[in-house]
Amino acid sequence: MKLKEAIEQLRNGLAGVAEPQEVQAMIRIICEDIFNYDQVDVALRQESELPDFAQERITDIISRLRRHEPLQYIVGSARFHGHRFKVTPAVLIPRPETEQLIDMIVDENPASDLRVLDMGTGSGCIAISLARALKFAQFDALDVSRDALAVARENAALLKVKVRFFESDMLSPQPPARYDIIVSNPPYVCWSERESMERNVLDYEPGQALFVPDNDPLLFYKAIAAYAAQSLERGGRLYLEINQRFGNEVKRLLEGNGFDEVRIIEDSYGKTRFAAAVK
Repeated sequence: MKLKEAIEQLRNGLAGVAEPQEVQAMIRIICEDIFNYDQVDVALRQESELPDFAQERITDIISRLRRHEPLQYIVGSARFHGHRFKVTPAVLIPRPETEQLIDMIVDENPASDLRVLDMGTGSGCIAISLARALKFAQFDALDVSRDALAVARENAALLKVKVRFFESDMLSPQPPARYDIIVSNPPYVCWSERESMERNVLDYEPGQALFVPDNDPLLFYKAIAAYAAQSLERGGRLYLEINQRFGNEVKRLLEGNGFDEVRIIEDSYGKTRFAAAVK
């Protein structure tokens, strides 16, 4: 099978699964992650013969994508903040919007030797991306899922950063240490919002990392705010990704826990996405 034949099979097999522009992006990822061809290779090597496994692999990919399985789980990795992270169904797929959180933290914290905690680390994408960007910082990261921590540890090793990982529930974290920065992207999607979500998220991504009860949407933020109030150094900073519906409620919660300079911040799409505060 030649590369151009594989691309045509993918394009035909995925017609109707996604918009043409998204299909083209999928094809680019498949060519890069499965066949190790970047965009230049794809343009120049249309007549190249692919390995023997190509036909079976492409057929399998098309079948799984038509069942709405996320492509990142199929290829086993996701791009985030310029790095490739291993992902499995034990962890959420990193979202591009969260990259803005990384940039904000890096821009606002130029000092070196900071102590940072990532609560609910999942794949480790936040802690590891920050470890690659901040100067000589020390990193801790916790998650309640042992399987997620295994993925995060592998990502830290692959990207050659040092992070101490702990198995701990955000709702009852270990006794406070001292940190300059605490960051978290906790579960914040209400159960009632499930109906508006895509099947590739509902059917495949870990629900415990996504959902909170409708009657307690700030469940995790309450625990994080209380812990951060004890653990942050004076002048330390707290950064959160939040549900756009509850920006005002998160702001009042943080102010009620003694935080100053509380900001509710929109993402690049104009949606309320982040909260930041200073102890």
